[in-house]
Amino acid sequence: MRSLLFVPGDSEKKLEKGFSSEADVVIVDLEDSVSAQNKIAARKIAADFIRDRQGQDGPAVYVRVNDLSTGLTDDDLAALVPVKPAGIMLPKSNNGADVQLLAVKLRVFEAENNLPDGGIAILPIITETAAGVLAAASYAGANARLAGLTWGAEDLSAAVGARATRDEHGRYTDVFRLARAMTILAASSADVAAIDTVFPNFRDMDAFRTECIEAERDGFTGKMAIHPAQVPVINEAFTPSPEAVAHSRVVVEAFQAAGNPGVVAIDGQMYDMPHLRRAERLLARAQAAKIVV
Repeated sequence: MRSLLFVPGDSEKKLEKGFSSEADVVIVDLEDSVSAQNKIAARKIAADFIRDRQGQDGPAVYVRVNDLSTGLTDDDLAALVPVKPAGIMLPKSNNGADVQLLAVKLRVFEAENNLPDGGIAILPIITETAAGVLAAASYAGANARLAGLTWGAEDLSAAVGARATRDEHGRYTDVFRLARAMTILAASSADVAAIDTVFPNFRDMDAFRTECIEAERDGFTGKMAIHPAQVPVINEAFTPSPEAVAHSRVVVEAFQAAGNPGVVAIDGQMYDMPHLRRAERLLARAQAAKIVV
């Protein structure tokens, strides 16, 4: 998952544009982008749209449901699980127990719809509450459905009373840098993908490109988008370069040729197990992006 594009679930026009994009994943949104009075209609519009496009090539489909505290989650799942989305995005997840609870709900709805047990993945947003940030370590081993972890700044700012998420230079302030870092560390601990949050100003493509490059540098493997124009920039930033793929292949092959020791020498430089793990992860990302490795 390099690019994950949000699309409001109550707009057929925007759903069409989203599914026609080059995004790896389309996140059909039933939460923030859908008003309270439009929730019921959004479920039907989204379910019908996804059902009509089953079997066609295109992005994988995740659905962002309403969070567990709203009382709307079960209705969202009842409407959307039958059309077999690849995953469910869980907003305002407070800890690994929330993922476990959602997994139990999914198991019931899968059984009721004669779907494979465990077939629908879970991608929680783990920093939209203060409790969520502080419980980031709880996702390791939470559930086999866990496909990745992602974060958000706007809901967290409301939760803690911050007037802004970024300073006058456009950089995240300390609270939000912490949330961002905790997401990377928690994803690594859980051995799942770390997905960076959205960049709201979709017209500032230079700043957006810089943020994508920095996110990939720091360990994120993908980023969420709010506009189709952001998708190609994300895909470019999070697709390993041919040079990086070639170098990683050399590292992996050197360890294999040497019988997988703790350290190998390549062109006069020592490489140890962290270098090997980093090379293996990069090759896995390249394979997922359909780059020959």
